[in-house]
This record gives sequence, C-alpha cells and structure tokens, in this order.
Amino acid sequence: MTFKVKALACVAATALAAGSSSAADLVIAGRDGGYAQALNMAVEAYQAANPGIEVNRLELPYGGLLEKATISMREKAGAYDVIMMDDTWATEFMSRGWLADLDQLGGGIEEDFVPATVSVSRYPAGDGPLYAIPFVGNVEMFAYRSDLIERPESWTDVVAAAKQVSQADDGVSGVVFRGIKANPIVTGFLPILWAHGAKVVADDGTSALDSPEALEALNLYLELKKYAPKGVETYNSSEVRDALLQGTTAMSIELWPSWAPSLDDPEKSRVPGDIEVIAAPGQNVGSSPMLGSWLLAVPADAPHPENGRAFIDFITSAEFQKKLALEIGQPPTRASVYTDEEVVSKYRWYPNQLAALKDAKPRPRIKQWNKVEAILGDYLQLALIGDLSPEVALEEADAQIAKALRR
Repeated sequence: MTFKVKALACVAATALAAGSSSAADLVIAGRDGGYAQALNMAVEAYQAANPGIEVNRLELPYGGLLEKATISMREKAGAYDVIMMDDTWATEFMSRGWLADLDQLGGGIEEDFVPATVSVSRYPAGDGPLYAIPFVGNVEMFAYRSDLIERPESWTDVVAAAKQVSQADDGVSGVVFRGIKANPIVTGFLPILWAHGAKVVADDGTSALDSPEALEALNLYLELKKYAPKGVETYNSSEVRDALLQGTTAMSIELWPSWAPSLDDPEKSRVPGDIEVIAAPGQNVGSSPMLGSWLLAVPADAPHPENGRAFIDFITSAEFQKKLALEIGQPPTRASVYTDEEVVSKYRWYPNQLAALKDAKPRPRIKQWNKVEAILGDYLQLALIGDLSPEVALEEADAQIAKALRR
C-alpha cells in the first residue's frame, strides 16, 4: 500500500463532489484556512500511525463544502468517508438520513466532551442517536477592557459602561460589534435576545420573534449603537478585531476563540493584557452564549465507514485536541483540555471559555435555519440603520419567518 497524502484544492474536488469514485482508503471533505491546517496535522499523524492508509483531503470554502457534501449525499455518490460540518447544517443532514449512526458504527462518545457540543451531534438534538463527533468547540465570547471598566454582569451594565466610556471622549468607543446583515448581525444579536428570555423559533417550531422580550432585546441592541463607532452598521470581523487590538473600544459584544490569542501579543495589540474574555452577560435569564461548533461525521453512503470512524476518533482524542489547541489555537470540545495546566498557561481565558461553552445555546434545530437567519439579518439591519422602527422590524421579520417555517 502507498503512503501518500493528497490535499486537493477546490477545483480538483469537483470531480469527487459530482460522484466520481476515489481509489483512496479515506476521503475527507473539510474546510480551508485554519481548519485545513488542523486536518492536515491530523492526516499526517494518522498516516504515521497507519502507514497503509491512503488519504485524500479536500480543502473547501464554507459554501463550497456545504454544496459538495449536500450534492454527494443527496445523490448517494459515495464521494466521502468523513465530512466536516457546521452544526447548523446538522439538522438537515441528520433528518434526511444522510449520515451514519455512529453508535451503530461503534465507539459511542466519551463523557469528557462538553455536553452542549454533544447535544447538537445527535438527532433529535439532546438524546437521539449519535450522528457526529464535535471537533471544534467554537463559542461566542464577550470582551472588555479591564483597565477602563468593571466586568459587566448584565446587558444593562454593558449599555451603562458604554455610555460612560463614550462620554470620556478620549478616542475610545464604548462598544463595537458586527453590523452587516445576514450571519454577522444575527450572531451578535442572539446572545442579547436569548438573555432577555426571547426566541427566534419556539419549541413547537413556530416563529416567536413578536414578543415583548424580543422588543426589549432589540431596543437594547439599538441603544448600543449610540456608543459604537460611526459606520458600525458596515462593520465585519476585521473591523471588530482591529478595534480590540488597537485599543479603540472598551467592549465587543462578540469575540470568537480564534481572535483571542492576538489580544496578548504586544506585536499585534496596543493593549496587551488589558482585555478580558468572558461569557456573554445575562439579563432576564442567565448568560446565553451562541454555540458555533464544527462537527465530523461519516456519510451513510461512505465507501469506507470504518476508516472514517477511526479517523474521527483519532482527531477528537484528548491527546490530539490538546495538540491542536497548543500548536494552532483550535478550541477543543473536551472539557479536560480546557483545564489542562499547560494549555491554560498559554490561554488564560480558557476556564471562562469552558464556562461559556457549557452554557452555550445552539441556533434553532430546524432545516430552514439558513433562510430564517437571512430574514432576521435583513430586518435587524433595517432597524439598525433606522429604516424601520424596532416594533415594525420584529413584526415583519416574524411574519416572514413564519412563512419560511411553513415551507
């Protein structure tokens, strides 16, 4: 058998996604960027331990991975043995019978994995059969300048602190967030909405945005704009990260684990050591950070399902999760790694990140989430730029979401 690694570019992956067969013993469809680095490390280590296995690893952008995985599984092309998936794709993939039952394939899942990440790996979420293993423990965090303000315990505290900092008029904004429509603005708003006790979709699957709690949350969100930089409605990730690193904001309502390591790097940050990373504040209910995990699964039509399961077990082991955290900063899904002394000495915020991950809420477990998110994002931004009142924005978003849920 050959000892060979093939990392295929997006273009080269087209044939596989269209259903062409592969002679490899293990074909992995994964993300590009930092996630590709993690998968590459895993493949090299896995092949060193299993020299007879030939592996094809695909690097795909977010949309390309979703499209190619969907086409392959829907057409039963048998193109992949392992797929990487955003937890928001899981409900559709699992409910359509596109993924292998990992309990039946063998191995189950260890208790060391953080429960919130395991819950979205099952269908129905929580206690259904296991269709995936959590790979990346992304969770939305909150950041604040400890040299300027006290730790806010509620979203009301955030507004008060933002106002106080802005009134100082020293070039530091009170708060910053992503204001562009679609996923960014929705991601920033959800922890505020949930902390007020409101929901986008009710437990019975109906639209739930037209509520007093949701209006209270949106009014607070719009209040924050008064203390944000001018033009925040056009801000995306790079602008938020720059504001934190340049020390030009006192708070960010959103910080993702991949952004955090630079905060203490004096070569990248003007305020190293001054930014604390914590779980999102609470309000009417407790802290409600948004879960953003990535999962690994074996398609039901995988040519080599046992190879796929074995690779997933390898890359999600506590030993390899620690290696990925230390070497490239990938957030783990195992609790033991977050409390590992060597890991915490490098990432001082990991205990807070574990606490946030334990309280994290997933986006609604519905097939239509991508459509619902797009609708909500449009109306949130119309309210943010002042084209709609918060009452009308929520009322119209609720009506449109109700239609989407009935399709």
